[in-house]
Amino acid sequence: MQGSFEYFVDQLINGLSLGSIYGLIAIGYTMVYGIIGMINFAHGEIFMIGAFISLISFLLLGLAGITYVPLAILIVLLITMILVPVYGWTLERIAYRPLRGSPRLAALITAIGMSIFLQNYVQLLQGARNKPIQPIIRGGVELMRKGEYTVLLSYLQMLIFVLFIVFMVVFTVIISRTSLGREQRACEQDQGMAALLGINVDRTISLTFVMGAALAAVAGLIFLMRYGAIDFFIGFLAGLKAFTAAVLGGIGSVPGAMLGGLLIGLIEAFWSGYFTIEYKDVAAYSILILVLIFRPTGLLGKPDIEKV
Repeated sequence: MQGSFEYFVDQLINGLSLGSIYGLIAIGYTMVYGIIGMINFAHGEIFMIGAFISLISFLLLGLAGITYVPLAILIVLLITMILVPVYGWTLERIAYRPLRGSPRLAALITAIGMSIFLQNYVQLLQGARNKPIQPIIRGGVELMRKGEYTVLLSYLQMLIFVLFIVFMVVFTVIISRTSLGREQRACEQDQGMAALLGINVDRTISLTFVMGAALAAVAGLIFLMRYGAIDFFIGFLAGLKAFTAAVLGGIGSVPGAMLGGLLIGLIEAFWSGYFTIEYKDVAAYSILILVLIFRPTGLLGKPDIEKV
């Protein structure tokens, strides 16, 4: 069936749903880099914490007798998007703000250190074993059939696409149409001049971390429902893929992060479906290398203009 159109559509759906997760995480990387010029390597662990908070919230709702699935998902989404940004804000306030005027290497080492710290923090609190959860959403819609092979668009995949589109639209509007978005773009261009114009640079940067953490929280919830099991190490692997997506799309470009995430998801899905799954990561990174050779700024990135 690998040569059939039905199989192609199936892999396309799988790739887009996986890419949606990468895209949501990648925006956090690209927003932080766009404003303060550093890579927040602890962002993958923020995503991982979002998955754990979602798991704990589902378990508590089950104990409370709330079994209506749409209501449970909405409550968990709200809880996760409230609690996870607290970690993002704390990370910026304690680990990164004191080093803002330091060499970039100091901030980079700190980011790696915070990544390791958060991994061990969750491992000590939750243990090292996988934490499974029963499927939250079952069933789907049959799109096409050929013989015994059925292409199914699951209700979970529909929810993933809806959440991805809704949050992309909301955050795009925030960045392009609101005063906070204008302040973020001003800080991206010149923090010193933005401060002279009355913009609270510290607050703007903190809110950027909060926004990125909120999207990572949504990605953590989606990851939990899609795979049904999590552990303390998922943030490293997903964060690395999301960082790759951000670079592929053009680091500093929010639309580029979305596009890069979808492309990485599609590359992994099609490579796993048509070739061997062991080398899907090699395929993704090879595409990244090729893009950067011919377009060093990424697909939608813009070259940095040196201020003199």
